[in-house]
Amino acid sequence: MQPLRGVTVVSLEQAIAAPYASRHLADLGARVIKVERPGAGDFARAYDSRVKGLSSHFVWVNRNKESLTLDFKDQRGNEVLRRLLAEADVFIQNLAPGAAARAGLGADELRAANPRLIVCDISGYGSPGPYESMKAYDLMVQSEAGLLSVTGSGADLAKVGISVSDIAAGMYAYSSILAALLERGRTGEGSHVDVSMLEATVEWMGFPLYYTYDGAEPPPRAGAAHATIYPYGPFPAGDGKVVMMAIQNEREWRAFCEKFLKRPELATDPAYATNADRNANREALGAIITQRFGELTSEQAMELLAEIPVAHARVNTLAEVWRHPQLAARGRWHEVGTTAGPVPALALPGLATGEPRLDPVPGLGEHTRAILAELGLAEGEIDALVAEGVA
Repeated sequence: MQPLRGVTVVSLEQAIAAPYASRHLADLGARVIKVERPGAGDFARAYDSRVKGLSSHFVWVNRNKESLTLDFKDQRGNEVLRRLLAEADVFIQNLAPGAAARAGLGADELRAANPRLIVCDISGYGSPGPYESMKAYDLMVQSEAGLLSVTGSGADLAKVGISVSDIAAGMYAYSSILAALLERGRTGEGSHVDVSMLEATVEWMGFPLYYTYDGAEPPPRAGAAHATIYPYGPFPAGDGKVVMMAIQNEREWRAFCEKFLKRPELATDPAYATNADRNANREALGAIITQRFGELTSEQAMELLAEIPVAHARVNTLAEVWRHPQLAARGRWHEVGTTAGPVPALALPGLATGEPRLDPVPGLGEHTRAILAELGLAEGEIDALVAEGVA
């Protein structure tokens, strides 16, 4: 099922945010032409070499695309890009602040030439505003968005272990482009989508922001535990393995006290009767729960929790995630081609029916000649652009 077949996306993209958005559009069938710098390409190609010599970041977010190398700062390259955009449906860019506009690739100028074009700008902080020209890597935005104020433990800061601000911006760009395509279907007009990593991340900070509403104390850093719900987090079992568990309501709490802790009287103890009470007295309650977990192996603990039932989970390593039985049972793993050979790839979450689109991750400039020929350039013209480093 490829509902976006027939949609052409041109993406002047690098790193994660824009490539993540365009990959999702490609997964749904859109033709995505990835514009890269001649000779070097998207700098994410060189982040590491962990996937058969290729970058883990790049392999993750660049399947189903065509790679066109083009120096858009050169007048000839800029002209080629404009010819592409004159027929495109979507243009995505996440260059340095102001770079696209300086190259004549601003939303107003492009949409004047192609009123049906949807232009999506992804930046760190958006424009206008005092931060519009600041560089904005993922950790910087996590910091500015207050995310680091709720991650870590005690006084120790900890960044989220994935590029969460990039991913948030990419997902809002993706969903906003889908909405813009629907709107264009009704009106025939394109639009300008403007997504900032800061705004995307702050949107995801809704709970802690409202928790501190009107000057209230912020939630404490709680490591792997929940900051305001208890018990909700990791507990070490007697075999040294960690079990994650969560109590969400009073019915679960009563059953947990009776069937797991074997202490039904704790359910009505005034110190632990409500979540607010348990959270306020988590140190004393934690000692009771930890003692009980220590009497059991991790498997025994999870069996008891499943019988109640109470939500629980293993703390898997990444190696264990590759072999996760639920992913296997649902047939989520497939293969995608790369210049180094096939590698495993997860199908797009939520795909309704049919086989997922899993075209290869492109080599740098792999489709340059074919795309330029599509635009009507003669072989000699293409040879000259390649020889002179424009394509």
